[in-house]
Amino acid sequence: MNETTPLSRGQRWFRALAGNAAGTAGNAPVSPIWHADAPLGDESARFIAVVPDADNRFPRARDNVVGLEQGWRLARAVREVIDADAHAERRRPIVAIVDVKSQAYGYREEMLGIHLACAAAVDAYASARLAGHPIVALIVGPAMSGAFLAHGYQANRILALDAPGTMVHAMGKEAAARVTRRCVEALDALGETITPMSYSLAAFAKLGLLDRLIDGVDADAPTDEHVARVRQILADAAASARSGPSDLSRRLDSDTARTTRAASIEVRRRMAMQWDAGESA
Repeated sequence: MNETTPLSRGQRWFRALAGNAAGTAGNAPVSPIWHADAPLGDESARFIAVVPDADNRFPRARDNVVGLEQGWRLARAVREVIDADAHAERRRPIVAIVDVKSQAYGYREEMLGIHLACAAAVDAYASARLAGHPIVALIVGPAMSGAFLAHGYQANRILALDAPGTMVHAMGKEAAARVTRRCVEALDALGETITPMSYSLAAFAKLGLLDRLIDGVDADAPTDEHVARVRQILADAAASARSGPSDLSRRLDSDTARTTRAASIEVRRRMAMQWDAGESA
């Protein structure tokens, strides 16, 4: 990346929150994963972002996507924190800055085990959460498909900027339209009545998965006041996660989840009953 290359949102927010620290060399990335330890509230936190990598040896992994290298490097960045804090009384928060367009689809990626790389990242985040590290995901751009599963979805708390370009979904609109044999306009209309089909973050929040939608912040050109506000919200989210359970059960406990995910909750209840009955038999 040179001085004339525009920054991705993930890069911009990483620099705003963590500065030019580990994971960067001057203004040039030395890895598709930027990570750094920086102050958050009254403690230090590990900030991690997936960034574009124009020189990546895998052509499909040159954007802000999660490919083979990204998955393994995410896992390493997280496990470094787990190992370093293994005997600490207070384990530091990990903030996943989420701006990921997809996982890096490609023949070589599939043959070389992209599923293993992404699974390593998921396992690292989950292990950190269960070990007592508060995990907070901050969605500043797209959070799409397997890339979001690998980087952000295992968080205790998920926050998002209420801004154009932020979204959470399994695939892009054009791809989803092709799969469902609809035009994009019809897909948008479907999202108005079927919440999981919507590309709106407000709709995503109704599923009980989003802890806070942050409004009044310019995602592309945040002011110092915007950054300070987001930093405080992150610190509050980390404190909330530290005082709560280390699992993800709260995603089904909110009033919105109980309304929009009632059928899913009932299926889980019945499966648990059958499982417990089988165990006692």
